Amino acid sequence: MTEVRSLQLAEGTESADSGIGDVDDLPLPQQITVSSITCDSFKISWSMDSRGRDRISHYFIDLNKKENMSCNKFKHKDVPTKLVAKAVPLPMTVRGHWFLSPRTEYTIAVQTAAKQPDGEYAVSQWSEIIEFCTADYSSVHLNQLLQKAEAIGGRMLPFTVFYRNQQTDYFLPDRDAQCRHLLPAVKDDSGSHGSPISGKLEGIFFSCNTEFNTGKPPQDSPYGPHRFQIQADVLFNHNTNVYFGDFYCMYTSYHYVIVVLAPVGSTGDSFCKGRLPVLDRSNNRFLTCTEEADGSLSFRHAQDVILEVMYTEPVDLSLGTVARISGHQLMSLSTANAKKDPSCKICNISVGR
Repeated sequence: MTEVRSLQLAEGTESADSGIGDVDDLPLPQQITVSSITCDSFKISWSMDSRGRDRISHYFIDLNKKENMSCNKFKHKDVPTKLVAKAVPLPMTVRGHWFLSPRTEYTIAVQTAAKQPDGEYAVSQWSEIIEFCTADYSSVHLNQLLQKAEAIGGRMLPFTVFYRNQQTDYFLPDRDAQCRHLLPAVKDDSGSHGSPISGKLEGIFFSCNTEFNTGKPPQDSPYGPHRFQIQADVLFNHNTNVYFGDFYCMYTSYHYVIVVLAPVGSTGDSFCKGRLPVLDRSNNRFLTCTEEADGSLSFRHAQDVILEVMYTEPVDLSLGTVARISGHQLMSLSTANAKKDPSCKICNISVGR
């Protein structure tokens, strides 16, 4: 006869610096199941024989990132992923943003233990090792990130064009089989580790930031000396939905906000719905499109963040112009596969980075 139990991390979880005695004949956890996985929590349960279960006072949980699987052995004075939890009969959630990160593969193993009068523990054998992966940021986490980004957006400045810089061969006529189109590509892993768009959403990145003194795009770029430029209303109009994608920095004072532009009903639009916070097209703190009295559209961007605008559909090069810029290629500002600064208090929330 078996019984399914779940783990609760007690509020007074011990630091695991007591002694461990010899391996005992306590029940061995079997058929471990990890479920209800979020970016910073999960539930764990297992079956075990009834023999000796009344002696169990604690569970030892060894949680490791998968790349450290070879070290999956319980060590007392180690990182806080070596957990001692009081044994309880009720299924409970294991939650802790201080040791769980989004989109991260983990291994987990469990021991049952009985605390002795002298403070030592009698323990069972280790269970089998189970692998699982934590989830992306939820809508709750993304809205927390959005609120942080809104706090530093600054005033809104007018702009008229989106632009994309690349190396010379990127814009050659035979650059792809569809000829003279910019094609969406899967977003890299730059930015927040838990962002749902990284490695999943396809799009083309554009910029729209302008220089304060000229109101025009800067002549420097980290991405290449040739620039494709397109009127803003071609990509951003009444038939475009706007989503908040991410907020991050790269160990510098610059902060980046990713805004996703998805034509209504497009594949990108379907992906974003339910995953990303939707922004009011004409009233948000980052990128707006407003209809004027004469029916024309005017556009504004946030001054105090660097906007990365991700457009989810192919773009015909004939709808814009390609020209060489006169400035320098500032490679230090490139965000390609850039890692977010986990210590920044401005752009981090209380979950894994």
